[in-house]
Amino acid sequence: MSPAADPQYGWLLGRVAGIPVYIGRSWPIIAVVVVMTFGPQLAGALPGGAGYAVAAAYALLLLVSVLVHEAGHALAARSTGSEVSRIVANLWGGHTVFGSGQRRPGTAALIAIAGPAGNLLLAGVGWLLLQVDLPAVPALLAWALAFSNVFVAVFNLLPGLPLDGGFVVEAVVWKVTGDRWLAMVVAGWLGRVVTVLAVVYLLAEPLLSGGRPSLVTIVWVALIGAFLWQGATQAIRAGTARRAVARVRVGQVLRPVVVVPGSASAATALEGFARLPGAERAVLVDPMGTPVGFLDLAALSAVPVDQLPVVPATAVLVRPPSGWVVQADPGDDASLVVSALAGHVEGENVKEAVLVCDSLGQLIGTVSLADVEAALR
Repeated sequence: MSPAADPQYGWLLGRVAGIPVYIGRSWPIIAVVVVMTFGPQLAGALPGGAGYAVAAAYALLLLVSVLVHEAGHALAARSTGSEVSRIVANLWGGHTVFGSGQRRPGTAALIAIAGPAGNLLLAGVGWLLLQVDLPAVPALLAWALAFSNVFVAVFNLLPGLPLDGGFVVEAVVWKVTGDRWLAMVVAGWLGRVVTVLAVVYLLAEPLLSGGRPSLVTIVWVALIGAFLWQGATQAIRAGTARRAVARVRVGQVLRPVVVVPGSASAATALEGFARLPGAERAVLVDPMGTPVGFLDLAALSAVPVDQLPVVPATAVLVRPPSGWVVQADPGDDASLVVSALAGHVEGENVKEAVLVCDSLGQLIGTVSLADVEAALR
């Protein structure tokens, strides 16, 4: 089923294999910068406003390059079983949102490489066009298409997060060590190294040529450097946190849960807590034993004692959030449970607690965000 379009992500341009493609509302900033940067340079060589028109055409070619890059990631992710939500071109280039699917080191590397591979294909198109005897302006755009896509592909393959090359490094370290989160930390630190080297090179290169970097160059290098440094830092923090979570077993943070039949009264729910010391929550189940939702304990305790036997448990049922039931065994690490609590899945929010079912589908307890935080401390 194709994802539904959502205007909050920008203007819907179309779909690729059913995946919505958006132009983010920040993207026109890039278009204006490109036109104002290259338009004056071309205005002297081309009559009238042709220089600005060519610069605008180049901005559109850059948009195509970004979308082809992201489409490469999206199609590769789809081919490995991941659900792809959207492709967005924005101020920082673009991004593709997709689920984890059955992610392994090999598939992660494939998804990462697919983006730059799309740019190299576009560069090949530009090179082929240059083999034709084109007029000056189309030839200039063909050269720009070839050069810019080679640059984007090579830059994105630099070995550090958040660049695609960083995800390849992460996949290799993950494969060698078996520790995905250690791999993320390593790729994040390499991302910091790449950022420093790139900034030094881009600022030093004009100086070594006898000139000095322009104000525009300094601003762009600062913005790109800040973006890369922030992405690398986030990767280091996320990898470190997830390594800590992976050392916690589900059984360490699991609490018993009171199971209440759908036909039961509020009194039955309260009696369940007396039989299960340590339980913090009660879950209502339908006749098939399928969990329906947690009971609101504050509302339950507010029911007058004489009314408890006649008030149905359904009267204090809370509508459950998306992703509130997680399958995990007590011996599993807590990563999946914590991911559900933190609302890492697209469309989910942070939850106070989740219900845990084992691999046989049996309800085995609840895990709360507070207990996980306490275990990590």
